[in-house]
Amino acid sequence: MLRNILLVGAGSFIGGALRYIVSLLLKYTDGFPRATFIVNLLGCLIIGLLWGLFTRFTNVSQQLILFLCVGFCGGFTTFSTFSKESFQLIQLGNWLYFSLYVVGSIVLGILLVAAGYQIAK
Repeated sequence: MLRNILLVGAGSFIGGALRYIVSLLLKYTDGFPRATFIVNLLGCLIIGLLWGLFTRFTNVSQQLILFLCVGFCGGFTTFSTFSKESFQLIQLGNWLYFSLYVVGSIVLGILLVAAGYQIAK
């Protein structure tokens, strides 16, 4: 268990550091948060590629999956995990949970950011 936690932490460190580097390289001056936008989309592509490869090659260790998918992709952007889980709900044909998850995450997420901001202000 501790080894898995350390693997996720190491992957998160690398993903988070890379996200920060991308934000430094892609600073926005026109008001559009292009670094976050690009990181979110790139993270979705990466987790999709990894998921596809790990589905294709089933002998991949759970530790590598934890390091790359949970750790690296999670540290790089949690949006990739959100998108993967949303796609899984589509694959299962569970349109109710898909709708609740997507709309709920976005709308409630924004409302909670606003609430947290107002409470702290």
